Amino acid sequence: MENLPVEVIGNILSRLKAARDVVIASTTCKKWQEAWRKHLHALSFDSNDWPEYHDLTTSRLEILITQTIFQTRGLQSLSISMEDVEEFSAAPVIAWLMYTRDSLRRLYYNVRTKPNINILEKCGRQKLEVLSLSHTSISGVEPSYQKFPCLKSLSLSYVSISALDLSLLLTICPRIESLSLINPDIVMSDSQATMELNSQSIKDIRMEVISLDKFILEADSLESLNLRDCTLEYFELIGKGTLRALKIDDVSVLHLDIGDSTENLEVVDVSHFTIIWPKFYHMISKSANLRKLRLWGVVFDDEVEIMDLETISVCFPRLTHLSLSYELGEMVLHYGLQGSSLLENVTVLELGWAVISSLFAEWVAGFLERCPRLKKLVIYGVVSEAKNEDDYRMLADFTTSIIQLMRKYTSVEIQFEYE
Repeated sequence: MENLPVEVIGNILSRLKAARDVVIASTTCKKWQEAWRKHLHALSFDSNDWPEYHDLTTSRLEILITQTIFQTRGLQSLSISMEDVEEFSAAPVIAWLMYTRDSLRRLYYNVRTKPNINILEKCGRQKLEVLSLSHTSISGVEPSYQKFPCLKSLSLSYVSISALDLSLLLTICPRIESLSLINPDIVMSDSQATMELNSQSIKDIRMEVISLDKFILEADSLESLNLRDCTLEYFELIGKGTLRALKIDDVSVLHLDIGDSTENLEVVDVSHFTIIWPKFYHMISKSANLRKLRLWGVVFDDEVEIMDLETISVCFPRLTHLSLSYELGEMVLHYGLQGSSLLENVTVLELGWAVISSLFAEWVAGFLERCPRLKKLVIYGVVSEAKNEDDYRMLADFTTSIIQLMRKYTSVEIQFEYE
């Protein structure tokens, strides 16, 4: 250990991140103290890391953080997450940001201050590459002098911001590749009925808990779109066909338009989704490169809406991973298994039920016949606590049917996941 260069020790301490652990480790010897002061790259203050944080007064906590940060030089990553702590005074927080901003590459900021701090003003025009803000507000974005020339990743969680400022914020981040919006409070003006975002560089967008009437996203380089727990009347994606992954979970949207951005899709993952299904199928039917298709917990208004195996086989010849779970009925089983085309490349198959029925084993058998190269079958089921005699009999019959079925397909690995 004595022969380790001080720079290497600095890298070791940076891996710890948690401020208390770093401070304790730095007391090893003078060499480690030097590494902490001169070569520490990452530091994290998280109220969940150490219970004693909650026993300190706010002023004492401010002093500890100030003393710790001011003994370092050249921090590249700073994380301050104090969700359970009362509001900090703005002055010390500004001091932390001003002291580190010249070297900082990554800032994770979840601090309530009084008064609120304009983070963009304090950290703009620097080398910041990752910015994650939580439980704060952003106002007055000024593209003329507020710039983030190096920023690649932006995350806004529980942040209050106007639709105009959010749009302007993307314009001052010319190299942004990843955007995450989690439960933001987006303020729309009286004259602004549409939320419009435009970025030529963005590749990955994740949106959670957003409720808007109309959302238009123009992103020519977008590769991944993830929508979760959103309510949207109208959503439109304008792009150049670069989209590779579309994930939708617990979303209600009356009109979804992703234009010609489906030709290069490789992953479509949809669960608990409310939409007019024939329109959705039409949108993804040109995705000949699709590798993974997941339709989970969806509800169909009509049996004809179901995407049958024949359609899946014809539209997605390169599919290797197929996951399906929806309520089964005799007509659903009939439409779902119609046709004779094989799913030649499917190696992983996931099938699930919300309510077990006598048709499920027949459904599984129909899929196994159509997947000649299948290697793994995973069956997901919901087993309720309250059961009557018929429920037990049905579950037993299903188990027996699966055992008999798998004797025929000995090369397939089977796995059960119950909840």
